[in-house]
Amino acid sequence: MPMGHTATAQAGSGGLTATEHRLANGLRVVLSEDHLTPVAAVCLWYDVGSRHEVKGRTGLAHLFEHLMFQGSAQVKGNGHFELVQGAGGSLNGTTSFERTNYFETMPAHQLELALWLEADRMGSLLAALDEESMENQRDVVKNERRQRYDNVPYGTAFEKLTALAYPEGHPYHHTPIGSMADLDAATLEDARQFFRTYYAPNNAVLSVVGDIDPEQTLAWIEKYFGSIPSHDGKPAPRDGSLPDVIGEQLREIVEEEVPARALMAAYRLPQDGTRACDAADLALTVLGGGESSRLYNRLVRRDRTAVAAGFGLLRLAGAPSLGWLDVKTSGDVEVPVIETAIDEELARFAEEGPTAEEMERAQAQLEREWLDRLGTVAGRADELCRYAVLFGDPQLALTAVQRVLEVTAEEVQEVAKTRLRPDNRAVLVYEPLAPEAQDAEEAAAVAGTDENEEAAK
Repeated sequence: MPMGHTATAQAGSGGLTATEHRLANGLRVVLSEDHLTPVAAVCLWYDVGSRHEVKGRTGLAHLFEHLMFQGSAQVKGNGHFELVQGAGGSLNGTTSFERTNYFETMPAHQLELALWLEADRMGSLLAALDEESMENQRDVVKNERRQRYDNVPYGTAFEKLTALAYPEGHPYHHTPIGSMADLDAATLEDARQFFRTYYAPNNAVLSVVGDIDPEQTLAWIEKYFGSIPSHDGKPAPRDGSLPDVIGEQLREIVEEEVPARALMAAYRLPQDGTRACDAADLALTVLGGGESSRLYNRLVRRDRTAVAAGFGLLRLAGAPSLGWLDVKTSGDVEVPVIETAIDEELARFAEEGPTAEEMERAQAQLEREWLDRLGTVAGRADELCRYAVLFGDPQLALTAVQRVLEVTAEEVQEVAKTRLRPDNRAVLVYEPLAPEAQDAEEAAAVAGTDENEEAAK
């Protein structure tokens, strides 16, 4: 049977508790009882994301997330969806730079089904992975890229800014969606090798939260996951460290068919899991976290030069985090007008720091977001996995908000002064195409479609 220990409620945890266990094959298990409602959440994080990919095979982690829903030894085709939804549950999976996760929320009496399904595909997906499922999901992912990135206004902004903010060859230089060329190049053997390397129990954390009997739940986990062999061939992720400051302003102008000019920027900020990262989160909340923020008040309310202004934090554990600025201009306002106002506000904030009222509001806002995440069984399961995979300790999830509340105004001011500077950002400027250029672009697209249809005949 698995070994484990029980954690008592820590200060600042809101009375929440979690128990940690490890199976003989290396699978880490975190359980958290919550009998408020008769539901249970299962969350499985694999320690693999786009940062683990190599050049020429980008998008493989995300492609594999889709392949995990294409059947396994005992569950054919779309059976995973059908069984979970037929039992009254919900499910999905996501891929990021640093992990791939799968999750189900079930009526409590259907918990065993979810555990069996996750174990079956962890242990036997290769039995069902073939060329047909590979081609099917390759097309799905390519279509997802078209719908979410290539064919929507500002859709490639995240991809472009990431490539600017992280230099060529850096593990975070490309986004999880991958390129069309690399998706086309991926082979069935690539997918099989990817599974063997990363989808092993000793490279995963399983959390179960909700109306559970811990002893029974642990017995089911041992029954279904315990016989899956571990794998020790996983390469270490490439080093993602970079200097604290970029040292220059990196800039790209994009002329596309967009509804308004836009200024987007990514600032290099401290890595997740540090006190400085929490301070940066508070700084961005004061500056651009909602309609009471400084940038929204200046650009949208006072100057009326923008219709939207937001500043948020993309937390990353294996590389510098990114402070994400997004401003859409109003009417015919030029981007330099917006940029000047932004730099004035950032300089003033670095000079003065946040007021006591701003600190209180920002900390309350982040506390509410933390409570929102931990207030549902699914959100808590995800947070327990996140802290276990990225920081080695799931208990940190239960006290995260306390660390944010301990940050001082001086620390917030310091991170703004040292990091929110023009020489520490990658900038993307969107300029709408002139009407005649739009017409030419549309005509070229139609001509290309006609040629493709003619070639297909």
